[in-house]
Amino acid sequence: MTYHVAKTGKESNSGSATQPFLTISAAAAVATAGDTVIVHQGEYREWVKPKNPGLSHNRRITYKAADGEKVVIKGSERIQTWENVEGSLWRVTLPNSFFGGYNPYVETIYGDWFKWPVNRPVHLGDVYLNGMSFFEAESLDHAKNPKIITEHLDRWTEEIVPVKNPNQTKYLWFSQVDEANTTIYANFHEANPNEACVEINVRKCCFYPEETGRDYITVSGFEMAHAATPWTPPTGDQPGLIGAHWSKGWIIENNIIHDSKCSAVSIGKPAAYGSNYRTSRKDKPGYLYQLETVFAASHAGWSKETIGSHIIRNNIIYNCGQNGIVGHLGCAFSEIYGNHIYNIDMKREFFGSEIGGIKLHGAIDVQIHSNYIHDCSLGIWLDWQIQGTRISKNLLHSNNRDLFIEVTHGPAMIDHNIFGSKYAFDNYAQGTAYIRNLIAGKMIIKKMLNRATPYHIPHSTAIAGIAMVYGYDDRLYQNIFIGSAASANKAAASQNADPEAASGGSNTAELFGTAMYDPATASLEEYIDKIEAMNKATPGDLYLFEMVEQPAYVSDNAYFNNAKAFAKEARKLDTPGFDTEFSIEEDSGAAWLNITLPEGFQSFTSGAHCTNTIPRVRIVDAEYENPDGSKLVLDSDYHGQQLVGEAVAGPIFGLKPGKNRVQVWRPNHVPTPL
Repeated sequence: MTYHVAKTGKESNSGSATQPFLTISAAAAVATAGDTVIVHQGEYREWVKPKNPGLSHNRRITYKAADGEKVVIKGSERIQTWENVEGSLWRVTLPNSFFGGYNPYVETIYGDWFKWPVNRPVHLGDVYLNGMSFFEAESLDHAKNPKIITEHLDRWTEEIVPVKNPNQTKYLWFSQVDEANTTIYANFHEANPNEACVEINVRKCCFYPEETGRDYITVSGFEMAHAATPWTPPTGDQPGLIGAHWSKGWIIENNIIHDSKCSAVSIGKPAAYGSNYRTSRKDKPGYLYQLETVFAASHAGWSKETIGSHIIRNNIIYNCGQNGIVGHLGCAFSEIYGNHIYNIDMKREFFGSEIGGIKLHGAIDVQIHSNYIHDCSLGIWLDWQIQGTRISKNLLHSNNRDLFIEVTHGPAMIDHNIFGSKYAFDNYAQGTAYIRNLIAGKMIIKKMLNRATPYHIPHSTAIAGIAMVYGYDDRLYQNIFIGSAASANKAAASQNADPEAASGGSNTAELFGTAMYDPATASLEEYIDKIEAMNKATPGDLYLFEMVEQPAYVSDNAYFNNAKAFAKEARKLDTPGFDTEFSIEEDSGAAWLNITLPEGFQSFTSGAHCTNTIPRVRIVDAEYENPDGSKLVLDSDYHGQQLVGEAVAGPIFGLKPGKNRVQVWRPNHVPTPL
């Protein structure tokens, strides 16, 4: 059955092509497995809540914009009854009933790991002038007398950084709510809000089922914006502007998704398995509540057969306060590719530990590839149970950090990516493989000895055990590392002054390159031999494993601009006298890699790694393989070029000595296959 929706329709219509429904919600109430809902051009201000699930990948419910027609779903309403207060300050008073049971000007950002601001509430409402979102004023007087903010504190790095759009910071709103009414004040400066397009957040979501288990739904070709979404930590409910709500088999594709107060696309958990108990109960750390969340979901049937396996592809996602894509547990077995994600957490109205272009917990067997992520507070953040996960052929640059892997045990594969930001990544994990990446920023490695997290039977949600992160047990092959003289020297001096930091103890080792792995053993055999030697002298168990550093497997890497190599790396390309020029250049929606490489680079080649050549992960006792358990072969580069014989280091096989200029993203990008 095919249903049609059009702005010329009626709710009482049959939904046929000649008698279309007026709202998408009307179609969502009757569509069942195998049906298609075609939405025609126009602006739909509603929260679509699919009532029924599809039954399989081939018997799904599909919601799609009509071919060649622009269809917009908004969580906002346009307001044209503003009254001038004084100067450029205007106000509108609305009855609380206007918002139904969810008033974004009452609801605040709240929950576990939300950190700032602590001295005033941040509400879920927003005001938009011709599509530009405002900032919430701290007081009515602040709204009357705004100041342009040109720089702010980056709370990840504690550095002062420029504001991306300083002129936007002068546009402020403030609200007052009593028992009957909501009054919103806004400073529109030169604009007349009754003549311009002014919208305010009204609804929590744009496309999100109220009930869980609404499986096998496709959402394709829409623009969706302006949702008053709440804070989405792994221990709380995780609604997004659009999301699957603890279901299986969604496809979210070819959409433009923007201006969600917190999260845009959600493939996460519901409140049933934890609801911000660290914040509300205050009796245990969030870490323990998160661990309980994992076990609660497992006891309730979280498995590959019931949850996850979503496809998020070819979307444009931008201007969101917390995440572009978020998920805990419900994201498992999914594929995320071809997405362009930018301007996430760049307004800096609020801050917490659950922020990123992509922020996933429990991303078992998730494949993240061929995405373009830039101008985000943090590009990709993968946390807990990153097992069987692969991050491949992604372009990241101009982020405050590109990648964060935290408290997980592998096997996780990071291959053929371009990490172009000055801060490449944090590695608070073990059991990760970094193969054929271009890494142009600093790296930090750190042990996590106060949080044991789960690991699983391969390709399953079944929990096999829990473990601390002891550091190392990583594989670093065929990468290009680009350093910075000042930072590298500073890091080296810091390590010389603090041996514990260099060894990955309670402090942090930071460097450009792989020298931070110097304290590691170089093989599993060496690791076991050292433990057994101590065991013969003084028999013991746990403490012996804590005395010896796990292995680091490092080979065939290229180091430029004072990036430092692992002391035990037998084969490497190290040219300390060569100054490599590197940049990512954006032009008309495209992105170009510029890099200068030395003579002799073309001779530094090696073959393809595969499951058989990559040492197994120690803690999990698992191999690097595909999600279906088949052999993993890394034989195609960033652009999908197949490897014949051997190739140079880095993500692109065709790089040559001298100046290289290579297009690495284009509008209407076609993702390369894994």
